[in-house]
Amino acid sequence: MELDILSSPNGMNASVQSLSRLNRVYNQNDSNHGGITQIPDLQKAPQNAVESTLEYDLGNGDKAISQYKGREYIQLAALYWCMFLAGWNDGSTGPLLPRIQEVYNVGYIIVSLIFVFACVGFISGACLNVPFSEKLGFGKTIVLGSFLQQTAYALQAPQLPFPVFVMSFTINGIGLALQDAQSNGFVASLKDHAETKMGLLHASYGAGALCAPLVATQFAQMDHWSFYYLVSLSVATINTIVQIAVFRFKTQDDCLVEIGQEPGEKGTSEHSHFRQIMSLKSVHLLAVFILVYVGVEVTVGGWIVTFIQTVRGGGSKSGYISAGFFGGLMIGRIVLLWVNQKIGERRVLYLYSALAIGLEIVVWLVPSLIGDGVAIAIVGMLLGPMYPITMNHTGRILPRWLLTGSIGWIAGFGQAGSAVFPFMTGALASKFGIKSLQPLLVSMMAFMTILWAFVPGAPRKTD
Repeated sequence: MELDILSSPNGMNASVQSLSRLNRVYNQNDSNHGGITQIPDLQKAPQNAVESTLEYDLGNGDKAISQYKGREYIQLAALYWCMFLAGWNDGSTGPLLPRIQEVYNVGYIIVSLIFVFACVGFISGACLNVPFSEKLGFGKTIVLGSFLQQTAYALQAPQLPFPVFVMSFTINGIGLALQDAQSNGFVASLKDHAETKMGLLHASYGAGALCAPLVATQFAQMDHWSFYYLVSLSVATINTIVQIAVFRFKTQDDCLVEIGQEPGEKGTSEHSHFRQIMSLKSVHLLAVFILVYVGVEVTVGGWIVTFIQTVRGGGSKSGYISAGFFGGLMIGRIVLLWVNQKIGERRVLYLYSALAIGLEIVVWLVPSLIGDGVAIAIVGMLLGPMYPITMNHTGRILPRWLLTGSIGWIAGFGQAGSAVFPFMTGALASKFGIKSLQPLLVSMMAFMTILWAFVPGAPRKTD
């Protein structure tokens, strides 16, 4: 049942007013309805709002709440699929990397250009996200990002010359950065159970990153290995259709009103959103933290297969160890939610970091193929909650009206870590061998932990 007033010139203002008023009438029902909190107030709403929302009388409150919940679940499912695609993309590289080296006859440094060009895309997407969010809005920007990913996969599937193949990763990076920013910004703007929904959002990423190596490992052994990207193209095409069908190119505020939530507060500064975001120290600290975190995550997922094959003597099935890592990532973002709440999100991150460093040292020093595979999976589980914890913390300390743009910059700049550190790994491996992977990872994890200590814990300002 749609709110007809949204189609009238004054509909948005009327609906927002009514959403905020009747919330008092049904406030006692909030705790029983799983996070769908606002309902239109027919008694105090403007006359044109009352005439167009007669079905939401006081006797139909439960029905209205149920419909809001249904719409929210559909929106979240669309965003979860979007993040599944992001995980699918990041989980693809590791199993395919040795085959790419073989087919194009390139060494560690040259093949690492894949990560460099992806880095250019991520940073470009982070910069473009802020003006796109203001001018195009949420719905159009997220669809644009998905379309760019479709374009990239279409270029990768025919096994074009290496320069074109590498350039396609820039297009892919821009698309990923735009979708990552919009998805995280939307979920962080939700007022009820945002921590759980953020955890599930990034568990969807882990699910995609788990499934991709299982498929990519099979294609890596085929003559037409690049046809794997046709599968990726299909996943991206489904994503584009889903985002169009669910969000219909609407702004974030419009989508929030559809699920019974008031649009976020607005800033009063005369400066552009981009300038305001760049002036916040917290944004840059969080961005550097995510840069290192994503660098660790993608370096493990991207190079662990090469490490296991070269140093531990693993066979062609070593790609499944990458799947184990991303499977742990997914599981950690769900099963450790209660640990995050029990200990506190800010404090628990130190615990996860210490345990992950210890296990990475085990992989470094203990030459056991099975033991290393198990340790890598547990490292994935411990690293898993860190990204959603950071996004939740961002929502708490930054102004609401800058949240989507800020998360876009943090996530986009952070995604550059998925290029910078894997490239560093390739450069070090060409000189010292792939055995240098483990000491590099331990150092990165330790640096990441130190950075978290500098991230402020104060709540955001609202003026």
